[in-house]
Amino acid sequence: MTAISASKRILLIDDEPDLQRVVQTCLEKLTQWTVIIAASGEEGLLKAIAEQPDAIVLDIMMPEMDGYMFLDALWAKPETQSIPVVFLTAQAELPKPQQYEARGVKGTIAKPFEPLTLHQAIAAALGWNLDTQ
Repeated sequence: MTAISASKRILLIDDEPDLQRVVQTCLEKLTQWTVIIAASGEEGLLKAIAEQPDAIVLDIMMPEMDGYMFLDALWAKPETQSIPVVFLTAQAELPKPQQYEARGVKGTIAKPFEPLTLHQAIAAALGWNLDTQ
């Protein structure tokens, strides 16, 4: 596991404003990570390029550009293809999970999730050690 500092930056891509607030509040209060929010795949792609976050937390079911389309666009760009991704989704089963793991999806967190342990689930999926904060 890699030690992490409070300076981690997470890009959250989800189209639900209430979920955005819950995730942002929990992660910023419990870890002091900076949470950058995008409400769509298109906005998320622009922010991933501009912000170069340490990780992306991604909803799959979104209008227009869903999570899978977002991943294809993310992986097509050299400047963003190495950013690790964690799915945060209500979708029970992922098609071809090995395909996504091989391309940088580090894990899946099911909705609904436990807000007070979300940071632990994200850190575990990414191989980040929370103990050194």
